[in-house]
Amino acid sequence: MRHKRAGLHLSRPAAHRKALFSNLVAALLTYERICTTAVKAKEIRRLSERAITWARRLGPILTKKPEKRTDEERARVVHAMRMALRVVRDRDAVLKLFEEIGPRFLARHGGYTRIMKIGQRPGDAAPMALLELIPSETSEPDSKPVPKAKEPKQDKEPGKAKSKEAAPAAESKAKPRAKPGAKPGAASPKMKKDAGPRAPAKSAATMKRAGRSRGGE
Repeated sequence: MRHKRAGLHLSRPAAHRKALFSNLVAALLTYERICTTAVKAKEIRRLSERAITWARRLGPILTKKPEKRTDEERARVVHAMRMALRVVRDRDAVLKLFEEIGPRFLARHGGYTRIMKIGQRPGDAAPMALLELIPSETSEPDSKPVPKAKEPKQDKEPGKAKSKEAAPAAESKAKPRAKPGAKPGAASPKMKKDAGPRAPAKSAATMKRAGRSRGGE
């Protein structure tokens, strides 16, 4: 039975597993967001929240400047940093933890991280997850207000607007509409009838003479 045996082995020896978790927790504290497998993310969340709790327990001591702390407060800070260094072996990450991340979660009791699943890895189809620190509640969103569309200007004198609208309507009535399929610029049938004088009609006698002359030829 696994009494008091928390954690997963992940098919690694103890030294390799501790180094892996330490590096991942340091990356989380440094960049505040990492992408890893879902199994590793659950293990890292347990260790990272424990390290953040060591910094949060100091309370208002974190908000004081190092010069204004008493000897007892300095001893408490040193002890908490050494306890965090047992999990996180990166001194820069621990300094950021006690200077920036710790004061951010003073009013929060647990739940400093969140996990979001992002699908599967292409190579071996391992479930991937995004582990990140929760942003502070006092921070304001960076979203800018969307500008409103400008409304068209309305004419103060309605009489002028009506006259402008009536002008193109009158022009459209004056111009004759062309039939569909007609070539542009072609004359209308009325214009063809009135164009030029008509030729005189031929009489029956002239038509007979023309037929005889053709037959004689």
